[in-house]
Amino acid sequence: MPSPGRQRRRALKLLAASAEGCTEAIMLAHGFTSAMLVQLVQAELATATAERMRTGKRTIEVIRMKITDAGRQALGERR
Repeated sequence: MPSPGRQRRRALKLLAASAEGCTEAIMLAHGFTSAMLVQLVQAELATATAERMRTGKRTIEVIRMKITDAGRQALGERR
């Protein structure tokens, strides 16, 4: 099992790779825990925003996560 620091870095890399961010469901599918995602937001390395999506006739609410400038700095990236 990867260390918490390695997991955090892997999560930030995934978020950085997507201009639109990733949904919480995608992050969970990649093996990240809800607790770890909350830690990223609390550390201001990522943001989490609720949004509504239409799927056919249904509207669902999803949480979209995006990397912040501080998260990019933690990865050693510049914007």
